[in-house]
Amino acid sequence: MADRDDDLDRSDVTPYALYLRRRQFLALGAGAAVSAAALSLRLGPTAFAKEAPQPAVIPNVKKSAFVVDEAQTPYQDVTHYNNYYEFGTDKADPAAYSGSFQPRPWKVTFEGEIAKPQTVEIDELMKWFPLEERVYRMRCVEAWSMVIPWVGLPLGDLVRKLEPTAKAKYVAFTSLRDPSRMPGQQREVLEWPYVEGLRLDEALNPLALLAVGLYGRLLPNQNGAPLRLVVPWKYGFKGIKAITRIRFTEREPPTSWNRSAPGEYGFYANVNPAVDHPRWSQASERRIGEFFKRKTLPFNGYADQVAQLYAGMDLKKLY
Repeated sequence: MADRDDDLDRSDVTPYALYLRRRQFLALGAGAAVSAAALSLRLGPTAFAKEAPQPAVIPNVKKSAFVVDEAQTPYQDVTHYNNYYEFGTDKADPAAYSGSFQPRPWKVTFEGEIAKPQTVEIDELMKWFPLEERVYRMRCVEAWSMVIPWVGLPLGDLVRKLEPTAKAKYVAFTSLRDPSRMPGQQREVLEWPYVEGLRLDEALNPLALLAVGLYGRLLPNQNGAPLRLVVPWKYGFKGIKAITRIRFTEREPPTSWNRSAPGEYGFYANVNPAVDHPRWSQASERRIGEFFKRKTLPFNGYADQVAQLYAGMDLKKLY
């Protein structure tokens, strides 16, 4: 999941299954299209996608209590319906154009207002804490959603290990910038590299995760290999991928979509059905693979765990 679209077309805003339905209707005629559309909706948007080789299984993953009791989105859909502008703006582009990307070797630098600045190889970082599987709802700003079993390490544990100083109020994340490896960066869709940020107390919340895998396997390239941020109570564009640097700061860091379109994308990015995007409603969503919409839940259903972080804030202004 992730991020938002600037060059939106109908297939971007509309879930892929319904987009296919319209195309099938035009190509096959009304009678045949109804049957084809029903099949695509039942099976999911990538039911007929070519099966790609799956990344390696991650050993010794600990089951977590952070699990939603909902049907998980099929692996093929999770890995073939993505926003990842570094590889293209269409939903199918990340899977189509990231195959040659090499996520190893990879280093992550920790810097800024911490007692223990350092640079760590990704495979060493994965040994710092027991890796957990967590099944989270994920809600995209474009009003579609998934349920994904992530594998990762708790961001809060990492923050505490690095020992933030008294000046640390925010955590800033920066992704890789390499247009030769990420062809989408050859277009000025955004100012590269992609950057994101959290308040320190958000980063310390037990739900926040640095993901290294999904469905028990290493992250596929199109899902942000080798390291991405997962904050399930926020819209997907907050989930920065291919992280190379994490910096602790005293001031609120700039973030990519807020910098690009401040009237549409705020720093906080909390799922708030009461605040519409300027170009569409956020009151409902469509789960990938389902026909009918469902009501969007405040904080994506995680209000009990995170609402206290925003007590007293005007969440219509601080969106």
